[in-house]
Amino acid sequence: MSETQGKISGAEIGRMTNLASGTLYPILMRLEEAGWAESSWEVGDPHKLGRPRRRLYRITDVGIEKAQLAVREITLPFKGFAWR
Repeated sequence: MSETQGKISGAEIGRMTNLASGTLYPILMRLEEAGWAESSWEVGDPHKLGRPRRRLYRITDVGIEKAQLAVREITLPFKGFAWR
């Protein structure tokens, strides 16, 4: 498994979610504090990489469990409705 497998940079999360950094990074920080996510600095010399190192994020097992529970709680009231 590579060092970045299963991890995504904050910049990529921002592009995917269309969230501004002033909104995104406080959310990521709260997710880390709650144990839902964890982050680490990319390994490598910025000079060799040709760019600054990236902060890489991944969801934790606790985060997966909590997210699945939240989805179930949100969808439960809609059970029985027909979706098109």
